[in-house]
Amino acid sequence: MKLPAKRTDRDIYSWDPFDEIRKMQDYMEQMFRNFPVLESRFGTGTLSPLTDVAEEDNKVVVTTDLPGVDRENVELNLRDNILVVSAGKGKEEETEKEGYLRKERSFMRYYREIPLPDGVTEEGATAQLRNGVLTVTLPKTKSVTGKKIQIE
Repeated sequence: MKLPAKRTDRDIYSWDPFDEIRKMQDYMEQMFRNFPVLESRFGTGTLSPLTDVAEEDNKVVVTTDLPGVDRENVELNLRDNILVVSAGKGKEEETEKEGYLRKERSFMRYYREIPLPDGVTEEGATAQLRNGVLTVTLPKTKSVTGKKIQIE
């Protein structure tokens, strides 16, 4: 059996309790980044949906997960090269058991502001919602080539 190392005064004075708090805060932030917020059975709130942005030759394709959302409940806006996705879904459940009636409802909201590269336009943009996945395709405008200015 190995005995623990003897602590010295130097060890006690070099320990920083605020450093331990910072480490714990970093750990908690990392934990919440790695695990998406799960919807409770009858929860309410706003979630930030997972999103992918791909830039191709002449277009930008944005893919966003919106599980359980109907097309009529999705709103898309483009302003200042930011795509704003807003959606909602609701459900209502009613059960009757041994003389008790229970009626519960929930509403879940999705909201995300997605920064896009320069040069996208809403003209000719398309959007499709299939199996809970929203795909938005935005054309890129042709880049304007500047004229060279001669120095006199």
